[in-house]
Amino acid sequence: MQKIGNYFAESWDEMKNKVSWSSYSELQGSAILVLVASTIFALVIGAVDWVFKTGLQWFYSAF
Repeated sequence: MQKIGNYFAESWDEMKNKVSWSSYSELQGSAILVLVASTIFALVIGAVDWVFKTGLQWFYSAF
C-alpha cells in the first residue's frame, strides 16, 4: 500500500513542479491549426470521393 501512496505523491509533485504547461494563447493557436488542417483534409477526401463517384458513374453508364 505504501508503494501506491508513494506513486500518487510523486505523480502529483511531477505534475505540479516539473511539467511545463502551455499558455492559453498557444493552446488557442494549436486548436485553430488543427481545425483548419482537419477542414482541408476533409475537403480533399470529399473531392477525391466525388471524382471517383463521378468517374465510376460515367464508366458504368458508358459501357
